[in-house]
Amino acid sequence: MTCALHDIIAVGQRLVVVAPHPDDETIGPGGLIHDAVRAGRDVLVVGVTDGRASHPGSQSWPVLGLIEQRRFERSDALHCLGVATADVRELGIADGGVRAAIDDVFGQLRVLLEPEDVVVSPWRYDGHPDHEATAVASERAAAAVGARHLQVPIWGWHWADPDSSELPIANVLIYPLDDDAHAAKTCAVDCFTSQLTPDASTHAGPILPDWALRRMLRRQEVLLR
Repeated sequence: MTCALHDIIAVGQRLVVVAPHPDDETIGPGGLIHDAVRAGRDVLVVGVTDGRASHPGSQSWPVLGLIEQRRFERSDALHCLGVATADVRELGIADGGVRAAIDDVFGQLRVLLEPEDVVVSPWRYDGHPDHEATAVASERAAAAVGARHLQVPIWGWHWADPDSSELPIANVLIYPLDDDAHAAKTCAVDCFTSQLTPDASTHAGPILPDWALRRMLRRQEVLLR
């Protein structure tokens, strides 16, 4: 079902985007974030981890430098989307360890959330353990306070068979992006240079290759009820 902003976030509601890693808030619902800010809705981005595990064994991206880089990248990306850095909360969970800390994530989110919030997380079957655990914790926390919870497939697009029952098509909300929203999201994605460039020290390709970006930068975003 194609929907408009007011179908997702009514006047007076807050959008809370729970991102397991710096960039998930952008490559997932970045256009929705932009439109929510443009329409005067409050937006809170919750960073579950600092993304330090994206380049294991890299000499080009030692851990402390990578943490700082990813923080700057997300700040710049959110600036493209209209979100102030003051509207970001960090949960301090270990990158790669969200599943083991799921009760901690749930507890921290429950304190942050309000009944009128619309909470957006990755899909609970997204194919990445941090994404899936973040979705479960977000769903539990939203239910505990009476907030609405929606999910965004991020990596799920790259493995799920559209002809199977893996993606719950009946629960899909299609959110179109106009020119301004699409341009803002593209600007934001371009900020994540650590994820977009190959690692010369390990000879690994980019974390976000071109084939993934083509799906992530479509002119619509899909949310699951």
